[in-house]
Amino acid sequence: MTKRRTLLGVAGSAAIAALATSFIGTAAMAQEVTLKLHQFLPAQANVPKLVLDVWADNVEKDSGGRIKVERYPSMQLGGKPPELIDQAIDGVADIVWTVVGYTPGRFPSTEVFELPFMMTNARATSRAYWQIFDEHLKDTEFKDVHILGTWVHGPGMIHTKDPVTKPEDLQGMKIRGGSRSVNMLLTELGATPVGMPVPAVTEGLSKGVIDGTTIPWEVTTSLKVSELVHNHTEFEGKALYVLTFVLAMNKDKYESLPDDLKKVIDDNSGEEFSVFAGGTQADADGPARQIAVDLGNNIITIPEADVAAWEEASKPVYDAWLADMAAKGKDGQALLDEARMLIDKYTE
Repeated sequence: MTKRRTLLGVAGSAAIAALATSFIGTAAMAQEVTLKLHQFLPAQANVPKLVLDVWADNVEKDSGGRIKVERYPSMQLGGKPPELIDQAIDGVADIVWTVVGYTPGRFPSTEVFELPFMMTNARATSRAYWQIFDEHLKDTEFKDVHILGTWVHGPGMIHTKDPVTKPEDLQGMKIRGGSRSVNMLLTELGATPVGMPVPAVTEGLSKGVIDGTTIPWEVTTSLKVSELVHNHTEFEGKALYVLTFVLAMNKDKYESLPDDLKKVIDDNSGEEFSVFAGGTQADADGPARQIAVDLGNNIITIPEADVAAWEEASKPVYDAWLADMAAKGKDGQALLDEARMLIDKYTE
């Protein structure tokens, strides 16, 4: 009996060891890949919360836990926002979300969507943007990264201390511009564009460094813009401007994934994700606008008939972009025509 118990003990120990090894193997399989996602906004801001976290959570779920996405908000991996695209290229981060215009002139074709009064709505424009990227930019301007999504935000507009009802009202104002194109437009209108990262807008307004800012409604909430200035100028029809974004992945990291995990990434990326991301940002405009309404702020809506004067003032911005594209050996007019056609096609 003693010998039998001993043998059972040995066998039991072996079984326990095998079981433990199995658990270790399963745990190792459960998390095969860790991806570091780096971006510049606080974790609680709309884009991280409503877009990036949704993407990351879906990737983790669809991979059965084999992919873990570590989220690093507010530049926690170091560097400054304009360095994000290079961080994706160099592998400092595996995935970055960034504003393409943080590196002006580096990805000039994307600026076609940032030109004044191009954008009708975020979903149509984001779909057009993805199709232009897929057809023309994937193997050219963005050849050094694997792009997961391309989108724009809701309509960009003007928020100021004094009311702006016509182009001349901007004369002499110091305005934080959202992009190279909108800065050029501000200059044409007699304003002084001020370069300033988004998180600095609150302090800039409160200290009088700037008289106003160009941002979409959804960004005003976290920046307390509606509490700091009480005039908001929006436009009927096409938007004053938008910014272009990309969600970009390190190419080597993507290529190192097994095919089934590449498929998980692919299934959660691309055109439909881009439309979701742009639409989600635009949907956040409504609640932010309501804050200004509840505060009794002055919301000025430029009727479509009066937008013509603003569009006329924006013509030099188009001319400068077309000249810049020509200098780079690119057919800007063909790209402009295609972008307009696609935006019109998908605008409901």
